[in-house]
Amino acid sequence: MKFSKLIVTPAALAAALGVGLTATPALAKEGEGIKAHDVLLRVRGIWVKPTGTSDGVLPALPGDRVTVRDSFAPEVDLTWMATNHIGFELIAATTRHSAHGKQGVTAGIGKVLNTWVLPPTVTAQYHFNPSGKVRPYVGAGLNYTVFWNEKASDSLVAAVGPTRVHINDSVGYALQGGVDVDINKRFFLNVDAKYIDISPRATLDTTALGRQTVKTRISPVVVGVGFGIRL
Repeated sequence: MKFSKLIVTPAALAAALGVGLTATPALAKEGEGIKAHDVLLRVRGIWVKPTGTSDGVLPALPGDRVTVRDSFAPEVDLTWMATNHIGFELIAATTRHSAHGKQGVTAGIGKVLNTWVLPPTVTAQYHFNPSGKVRPYVGAGLNYTVFWNEKASDSLVAAVGPTRVHINDSVGYALQGGVDVDINKRFFLNVDAKYIDISPRATLDTTALGRQTVKTRISPVVVGVGFGIRL
């Protein structure tokens, strides 16, 4: 087998370098991506999928278990880029959830309560390809969850009488992964997934059973799809 020889002259090398130098700014301009001090606003539709269950309803029903159902909601988040690679994201959304009996007496009751959940979450993100049009990222941070407008269900009230419900706030960690895909220099699409550690304690002051408490492990996976804008 014969190989032809490649001869590189100084003139040819200079011409090649010249082409490369003139092409580089054009490529950088085409894929501006993100950079330090950019502010990114995203709007997503999210699916919140709780993954845990509860301990017993104490002291009356230690063998019972309760689960929290899925929810869908809009979400808004804001990311500030500290450097080209490092960003800090604040997530804000509120979702409505219902808790249902899964095991024991409460399984026969069905839905036991409704509550609204506000879980503001801050994550520190690492963006892998800040100058590209496709920019995956991972993140980790803290979550503080507030429960509000908690109410006993009609079926629980029918079973144990009028009931007052209170759910303690919860503090936990959050893990995140996602990707931004440019539509143009300002707008982009986003897909994002999070795991949020949420483990509150609910107190039920019932007429028939007195005060009962139950520790739950909601710990949802939150999947969002939406779009963003560089402000």
